[in-house]
Amino acid sequence: MSNKATYREASSPWYKHSYAWLLFGLPACAVVASLWTVFIAYTGSDDLVVDEYYKDGLAINRQLDKKHNASSANMQADIQIRGDEVLLKLTGDLHPPRLRLLLSHPIEANKDFSVTLQRSSASEYRARMPSTPAPRWHWVLEEALDSGSSWRLDGAFTASDFSHANSL
Repeated sequence: MSNKATYREASSPWYKHSYAWLLFGLPACAVVASLWTVFIAYTGSDDLVVDEYYKDGLAINRQLDKKHNASSANMQADIQIRGDEVLLKLTGDLHPPRLRLLLSHPIEANKDFSVTLQRSSASEYRARMPSTPAPRWHWVLEEALDSGSSWRLDGAFTASDFSHANSL
């Protein structure tokens, strides 16, 4: 009778044996986990690495020349953010009628934007922004010319650059 019981156990279908599920289940879980990891890596990739790093590397010398031109013209900018408005005070030898302010998020490139500042007085420029930056955002200030600018100022926002209305 024991031979008969052993024979029935051996002839039962494979899916009724627990070791078969163990042998097939572990590799199947690994495949599912690897596909999930690929999905996360593809949809949540960081923008820290620039796609055109070689072109950006060549442009560094031009940026340094523009910064040198700004320092030789004694150019300095004081930027204040008031709600959705930006107020810029420019000191130095050059005062173009319009300026371009590029604002970039430190990590997420899809949040970057630029605004054109109009001169409101001899050394003040103003503009409305589509969204409000936060501290640690980077800014680049240049002339708003189609042919390119001869000078450039850049920096990062700090908490003191923002003035908030006191509400009671």
